[in-house]
Amino acid sequence: MHKILFALIIATTAVAPASGASLSRTFSYFSIGGNTLEEIEKQLDARGPHVRSTGRRHPGATQMEFTTRIGYGEGKGRCRIVSADVRVKAKVILPRWRNRKSAEQDVRLIWDTLERDIKRHEESHLSIAKNYARKMERTLQKLRSMPTCAAMAQKAQETTRRVLAEHDAAQDRFDRIESKNFESRILRLLNYRLQQIQAGRLPG
Repeated sequence: MHKILFALIIATTAVAPASGASLSRTFSYFSIGGNTLEEIEKQLDARGPHVRSTGRRHPGATQMEFTTRIGYGEGKGRCRIVSADVRVKAKVILPRWRNRKSAEQDVRLIWDTLERDIKRHEESHLSIAKNYARKMERTLQKLRSMPTCAAMAQKAQETTRRVLAEHDAAQDRFDRIESKNFESRILRLLNYRLQQIQAGRLPG
């Protein structure tokens, strides 16, 4: 599950080469207890991060902040974008189970599978965000020049909002697909992990 905090445009007049979209991330964890799957599920529902867009708690979440820096250049009565640098700052919130040692082996197996899937899900949100940050840079750099830099800045803001809306729609679409396929995906991952354990490639 993702959460977009805000987008910020900083307009500058300095001419600087675009450094390419970048993404930085930090991780934080919330602790859960429980020795059975039912107890773990209740803990995730009670202690997981609250996502405003859905109005409920989730087993994991990613908060993202887009920052866009744009450089403008004037010449021959026109203003154009000479550089666009989009950066994404993300905070990933994941669960940490503190009762692993006291739980039964089958519960540990299912938790390990679920934990990896939650992290993969949040990492996928980051990949989507970085792809759209790159798209935003490319789109901004291709904008045609305008008579004034004020008009150019307005066009850049409209473009940024449009690409961010596309980004949000892509993130929501990903969540819907993941939710729909959750059960079959977890069963498939469990079967694979059992095969790895039986083959001696993973500890039981």
